Amino acid sequence: MINEIKKDAQERMQKSLESLSHAFGQIRTGKAHPSILGSVMVPYYGADTPLSGVANVTVKDSRTLQVVAFERNMLAAVDKAIQSAGLNLNPTNLGELLLISMPALTEETRKGFTKQARSAAEDARVAVRNIRRDALGDLKKLVKDKEISEDEDRRGTAEIDKLTKDFEAQITKATEEKEKDLMAV
Repeated sequence: MINEIKKDAQERMQKSLESLSHAFGQIRTGKAHPSILGSVMVPYYGADTPLSGVANVTVKDSRTLQVVAFERNMLAAVDKAIQSAGLNLNPTNLGELLLISMPALTEETRKGFTKQARSAAEDARVAVRNIRRDALGDLKKLVKDKEISEDEDRRGTAEIDKLTKDFEAQITKATEEKEKDLMAV
């Protein structure tokens, strides 16, 4: 019983960490990376489709992304979707492909992106703490129903607390790395 609760909590905490990693991928640094365009949705035959479903995104050089649509007639729609995605990116349409130059980040935008990263990290910490609260509540319910002893409850609580601290440390480490990456000129 305790191991099931711990395993469930660990899986949910891991998903929170993966979600944070995805959120960090959406925050652009001065370098070109395909994940920057991960949130772009392109209208494709009446349905919004992720950009990766209609085009291939590659890194041409450290500051340029290259987007090649699978269907040539989709290039204009991809161009429009990238411009309207709110990423402050302006693709250059070369007829067969799009080139997207990453503008250099100013000090002000770097600080703004750092705040955004810290906010995403705090959301991940809150999620991990909520998972901890749920797991501890499950343990207390087992004690109340007399399915486990109080000693097992204390041991389970200690294991959940250790798991929580481990994941919070991973979140802190990931945040520090992202901030370092953002502030690098």
